[in-house]
Amino acid sequence: MPAKNGTTESNGFSSEERAAMKERAAELRAEGKKGAKKADGLQAVLDSIAKMTPDDRVLAERVHVTVTANAPELSPRTWYGMPAYANAEDKILVAFKNSGKFNSRYSTLEFQDAANLDDGDMWPVSYALQKWSPIVEQKVIELVKTAVS
Repeated sequence: MPAKNGTTESNGFSSEERAAMKERAAELRAEGKKGAKKADGLQAVLDSIAKMTPDDRVLAERVHVTVTANAPELSPRTWYGMPAYANAEDKILVAFKNSGKFNSRYSTLEFQDAANLDDGDMWPVSYALQKWSPIVEQKVIELVKTAVS
């Protein structure tokens, strides 16, 4: 879902969303050691996203907003320099791999072993992302909610 105001060119984070995330990072740091670690993870994710190409950045920003809104128990952090989200045991559940990182044709949303996506003897754990839409957002919400269940 694109930002609804004109303060961003990329249809990614609005200036208000960026400010809110910086405020949240400051709040986490103020909570002490554990909060500081979460704040550092959030800042690392935001820095990673900021370095991406515009098309990748839009997708990464929307993934970030969707994951954090629908699975607030996950902690943002980077994983191999990519935005990722870990559970309470610090195990990565989901990560965003931008196309520019490996000169791929598309970005991917990838789920790791700790994600609860098991479905019989075979199931997908990686999804290609080329454009963000309400349909894509809904699918990501469903996958993330299942992964943390």
